[in-house]
Amino acid sequence: MHMLYNSDSFVVVQFDVPAAGEGVEAGAEAALTRGGYEIVDKAARREIFLEGALAQSFREGVEALIRRQPTPEEIDDYIGRYTELAQHPVVLH
Repeated sequence: MHMLYNSDSFVVVQFDVPAAGEGVEAGAEAALTRGGYEIVDKAARREIFLEGALAQSFREGVEALIRRQPTPEEIDDYIGRYTELAQHPVVLH
């Protein structure tokens, strides 16, 4: 789990889950079979987990955005497009 982004509006965390029985070998990274991004909308108190093709699309969009050196507002606007899909309320344990 890696926190990638934290603003007043959003938190984005990346999850990498290695394939069963595989670990990191001398300098090599484990093959990934699952993983994705959790996005939390702090104001709406909702979260969404992106995986598969949607996670890949999110990553590619972020990479393109970063190449343009965006403002924090542009980053939040991009992330906000995904949180419109969020249905799960944030619950503290």
